[in-house]
Amino acid sequence: MASTWAKRVGWGAGGAVVAVAAYLAAWPVPIQPVAWTAPVAPGYQGVHAPNQRLARLNIIDLKGEVGPEHIALGKDGKLYTTVLSGNILRMNPDGSGQEVFANTGGRVLGFDFDAAGHFIAADAVKGLLSIAPDGKVTVLADKVGGNDPIRYADAVVVAQNGKMYLSDASTRFAPKDWGGTFEASVLDILEQASTGRVIEYDPTTRSTRVVARGISFANGVALSQDEKHLFVNETGKYRVWKIAVDANDLDIAQPGPQARVLLDNLPGYPDNLMRGQGGKVWLGFAKPRGAAIDNMAGKPWLRSLTLRLPRALWPIPQPYGHVIAFTDDGKVVADLQDPSGAYPETTAVTETADRLYVQSLHAHGLGWLPKP
Repeated sequence: MASTWAKRVGWGAGGAVVAVAAYLAAWPVPIQPVAWTAPVAPGYQGVHAPNQRLARLNIIDLKGEVGPEHIALGKDGKLYTTVLSGNILRMNPDGSGQEVFANTGGRVLGFDFDAAGHFIAADAVKGLLSIAPDGKVTVLADKVGGNDPIRYADAVVVAQNGKMYLSDASTRFAPKDWGGTFEASVLDILEQASTGRVIEYDPTTRSTRVVARGISFANGVALSQDEKHLFVNETGKYRVWKIAVDANDLDIAQPGPQARVLLDNLPGYPDNLMRGQGGKVWLGFAKPRGAAIDNMAGKPWLRSLTLRLPRALWPIPQPYGHVIAFTDDGKVVADLQDPSGAYPETTAVTETADRLYVQSLHAHGLGWLPKP
């Protein structure tokens, strides 16, 4: 009897092992991973040597709202920020007088203002939007060429001539279909199919066109001072591109003279670009690089296996506060860090005359530092 019971337990355990192995090997996952070669991570050295310049932020209470992912001063002198609930908050620069300016019903990740003072929003769910001073929301574009959906709008900048440049992070994973912006970004970066792109919208003709494509999670866009080039984050490959605004459907796998890598092999995942003062462009890092992810670059099967694990076991790097500023020629002129990661996902900096406001995808308050 004991021998029979032991055999049954053995067979049961063996069957469980086989079932788990089969699940890890074959259970369907939404990604089709592409092999690539990740550069050796540089670590924190040189201009990125560890420091505490971003530690001990002052915090503006957002009264229960979460994720001030983008921040800017409007033409009315008010500070605007977008949060997870879909609300767009408006307040005085010191955080007082907070009110809801509008709600898009989606998730605005980036915005700018046009010459008329309209709030131009990159909404990850709705597309490219214009919001009038009275809060009325109008969809400018949710497709390219009439039938190609904008699936993951995450940043926009308005040129002096009125044209708008939008980064569409992924044509594979829309946040509305995959559980939110963070979840969709993880899927796209693990897959490495490089389907991100930059789109131009011309309000005069109400037309859209692709400026550049083939970007591994296009995530942040800013104009050069002469407005002849765009700076574009390629989050999935740790770099920033400089792309001519008059490029047309350019595949960055074969960039030619109209595009070049401006900042390469960065120590983290670049997320958001903001034009600052004195010729600076601010860039934030959502997370630091992780050896586990880099080591899977040439192992697509391992990335598929990762998604079959519980989310708690996904190789998400630990929080690390880090923002930098660079000039149009790619020289890093500021580097602020907080190794503790107390303020999560420092996705960029908004610079005003007297403050640096720190953007974040998940923080429960709006962080700021007085300018030195």
